[in-house]
Amino acid sequence: MAGHSKFKNIMHRKGAQDKKRSGLFSKLSKEITVAAKMGGPDPDSNPRLRLAIQNARSNSMPKDNIQRAVNKSQAGDSANYDEIRYEGFGPGGTAIIVESLTDNRNRAATDIRTAFSKNGGNMGESGSVAYQFDHVGEIIYEESSISADDMFEQALEAGADNVETDDDTHEITCAMEDLNAVSTALSESTGEEPKSAKLIWKAQNMIELDFDGATKLIKMIDALEDLDDVQNVYGNYDIPDDVMEKLGA
Repeated sequence: MAGHSKFKNIMHRKGAQDKKRSGLFSKLSKEITVAAKMGGPDPDSNPRLRLAIQNARSNSMPKDNIQRAVNKSQAGDSANYDEIRYEGFGPGGTAIIVESLTDNRNRAATDIRTAFSKNGGNMGESGSVAYQFDHVGEIIYEESSISADDMFEQALEAGADNVETDDDTHEITCAMEDLNAVSTALSESTGEEPKSAKLIWKAQNMIELDFDGATKLIKMIDALEDLDDVQNVYGNYDIPDDVMEKLGA
């Protein structure tokens, strides 16, 4: 299990994810509201909003919830959210990036620092680990939706930089500024909406963790992802399949 992909990250390893659905919807709603507030409520003219709505739909978020989040952006009393990136170190010397959308910077910083320190990590200064990652666009399709060869050809034709396919997914990466164009082109050429399309922090090199390190890291990432102010968590960790089996994933 590699830490560069949120989709392939901690998300798919636990059946307990169902109980986090309400938390996931809250994070998706917040992204929709912020995107609509920044660029307007029309997804056709607001690429960030279009991607946010697309991700919400792929996670089975009800249409009413999506519309409510858009409407909230136009209300005069809606909260102002700051986008903040936190960086730190996890168990086993792993590098961790945390993306936050918060209406209270002090609360977010305190809660995130606590999640690091209570779980064998520590929060670093801005720039302390970001240089170990590339900020790129990532588009995920279900593996069953299209053959690997066809996806490779169509993704490159759409302007993607790379395609990786495993048993579950096609993972397409592209330059961050090309994300909307590549995602739109792939939706049109494949006739399918992606499972997700978003900007990610992709690790340049991975650190392989043993059972002890993986156990501590997963606990730390769970603590971070459970925070309302946290949108995404990325890391440069790799957990071998045999360790994942021991973890009961």
